[in-house]
This record gives sequence, C-alpha cells and structure tokens, in this order.
Amino acid sequence: MTDDILTRIEGHAGVISLNRPGAIHALTLPMVHAMTEALLKWKDDDAIKSIIIDHAEGRGFCAGGDIAFLRNSALNDGGASGRKFFHDEYQLNHLLFTYPKPVVAFMDGITMGGGVGISQPARFRVATENTRFAMPETGIGLFPDVGGGWYLSRLEGRVGQFLALTGARLDGAECLALGLATHNLPSEALAEAKARIAVEDPERIDGILGTLSASPPEARIVSNILAINRHFASDRYEDILASLEGDDSDWAIKELATLRTKSPQTCKVALRQLATSAGLDDFADNMAMEYRIGSRVLTRPDFAEGVRAVIVDKDNDPKWNPANAEGVSEELLDAIFAPLPPQEEWKPL
Repeated sequence: MTDDILTRIEGHAGVISLNRPGAIHALTLPMVHAMTEALLKWKDDDAIKSIIIDHAEGRGFCAGGDIAFLRNSALNDGGASGRKFFHDEYQLNHLLFTYPKPVVAFMDGITMGGGVGISQPARFRVATENTRFAMPETGIGLFPDVGGGWYLSRLEGRVGQFLALTGARLDGAECLALGLATHNLPSEALAEAKARIAVEDPERIDGILGTLSASPPEARIVSNILAINRHFASDRYEDILASLEGDDSDWAIKELATLRTKSPQTCKVALRQLATSAGLDDFADNMAMEYRIGSRVLTRPDFAEGVRAVIVDKDNDPKWNPANAEGVSEELLDAIFAPLPPQEEWKPL
C-alpha cells in the first residue's frame, strides 16, 4: 500500500513503524489505511499478543497529519478529500482506542496533532528525553482533533484548555506528570524495551517499562498549574484574554502574546469542543462531534489562511476572519457544531 508504513511481526508483537522521515512521519491517507489494515488483520490473530507503534528512522515520532493535502482540498475540491482524510483517520483513532490487545506507543521525538491521535489511545505511552508533545492546531485555524477533545478535557484542572488554546509544547517529564505518558524511558533503553515486549508475557509490559524507566527531571508545567487554572478557568474566550490582560507577570504577558497569534474562531471552537467532550461517556460520540467540526472548519477561511501563513509562505502573519474573539458569534459556533445530514455523519469501523 505504501512504503511510509512498515509492518512486521517480532516474537508475538505486531510492529507498526512510521517511515516518512522527510516529513517527520506526518500521516498521509495511505499511511492511515496501512495502519488500519494491519491492526484489523492482527486483531483476531491469536499469535499476536501486543502492538508496538514507533518510527523507523529520523527525528520525531509523528509531526501530525498531511496539512498540505488538507489545504489543497479546502482550496480545490470543496473539502471533499479532506473530509475523507478526517473520516478515515478518526476511524483509526477509534480502532486504537477500543483495541482489545495492549498497544505500546513510543513517543520518542515530536508528537503533535495526528501523532497525538495514534499515541494517546495506547494503553502504554512511552515518553523520552526527546519527546515534544503539542496540539498546535489553533495556530493554523484548525482545532485539537484526533480525539484531542477527549484527552485534553480530562487533564487536571484547566491544563487541557491551556494546551488547546496556546499549542504549548511539553517535554517527556511534563507528559508523564500530566498523565499523557504512562512511562518515561531514556531513548537508549527503547530497543531493549521493544525486544522484551515482543517475547515476554504481555501481562508484564507495565513491569518491563517500569524496570527500564528513568527518573525524569522536574516537570516545568507543574509550577504554572495555579496560574493556568486561574487564567483559563472560563469556557468563554474573552474572559481568558481579559484575565491574562489583568496580570503583568512575565508568564501572563507571554501567554497573552501567544494567544494573540491564534485563530479566534478555532480558539472558541476548542473551548466548546472540550466543554462538550467532558460530558460525553463514549469516545465514538467524541469522534463524531470532531468530524462535524472538522467538516466545517476545513473550508472556513482561517484554515487555508493559517496554513499559508505558517507553513507555505512562513510570514507568520495570518489574517484571521473573524479578526477577533468578539467577531466569533455563538451562531457561527452553533453552525460549526451542528449535526451533519444522517448519511454524512461519522461512524466507527
């Protein structure tokens, strides 16, 4: 199907290695299909006891999805191929979330966007000193999808809202402290961890990873939890901006400046997304909601403009529409979150 995904069996483990180093293993639709096919094939194979997801070479685990492809769809086919990408990617996310065998994701390096979507559903999520985790979508007029609403809304306090709005990057120690990673290993221990998982009792995976774990450095974000909970307490974006404006600390000034670069539309979308997701009991319902959002946001002006400014022209000067938080009406948000026609709604595999 594609050389960008390598699949093999080692011992009793099915191994999926992302192999697109030139794009930091960003996911394409053929990669999504290859991963899905392998997981479905191994799901009912009694010889396969666990799944390992890693990257084959180069830096980074997975930098996200194929943003250029999505922008091209938004500009040239009314979003049709982009919606197909979201639809199938979200089915992969759900398949991993509900997978009956233990999945171990090695988040060694950049883990963003689509990389979060294939690592967070795993039962075991391994960070290293190289991990750089983020959901930076509001900077390109998108939103923290691939299950981001589910995972971020369930973090301590208001950290999820902070991460969704600012796109802040976390290191391995911070991922472990927040529960986004289950273990922290030195990168030189990964080969041994994978080799042992492939041959030892699957019930021992937690013990294997625990034995090889290293004590992480201090998680920097912990010292800012109180400030995050205070300033990001509201689900109303204007309240968050006002709270930061009223604080002259270096941290608040920096975070306010960061928010000023983001799409007001998708910041408001993200806040409603997380608030809605927090009340859901079924991950499939979350993915159906995110598909509705993605179907609408994909063809809104901010996405193509955000990708142009950040990735294509790299001028980092997007012209958001609406240009400010006050211009993003509740009616617009209602339209973005509204149900799709029944035949267009997302469903799991």
